[in-house]
Amino acid sequence: MSAREPIRRRPKDVVLRVLVAAALVIDAVVHWQLAPGYQLAAPAGIGQGTLFRLEAVAAVLVGLYVLVRGSRPAYAAALVVAASAFIAVLLYRYVDIPALGPIPAMYEPVWFFGKSLSAVAEGLGAVLAGVGFLRQRGSDRQRRR
Repeated sequence: MSAREPIRRRPKDVVLRVLVAAALVIDAVVHWQLAPGYQLAAPAGIGQGTLFRLEAVAAVLVGLYVLVRGSRPAYAAALVVAASAFIAVLLYRYVDIPALGPIPAMYEPVWFFGKSLSAVAEGLGAVLAGVGFLRQRGSDRQRRR
């Protein structure tokens, strides 16, 4: 393996891409499974279930993007999706935020397996996506030299 080989093709980066994608898939599966039960409060409108489904779709699409490209924009998108979901689950676990326009109040002061699993996956996914983003930055600098 040459020093000039793009970092995206190195075994470490392939593993990193798979781990980021796996974290996003776990996030997506949990949100998709929980969505029907959370839509009951707003059956015809933007409810928490709809937001969960949107999160699941975004996570799957970005996970595929990371797997296929492994680029800085892909890792940046993964960081945004994973970190925003992680921040949201922590915020709505500990802070009772009222409905904000079309976004429903989602305060839920309990932890259960699915919620905990998605929170761990989102947190790890965000950290790993950040690592991937920074590794690609280093790769970009090496290519310019």
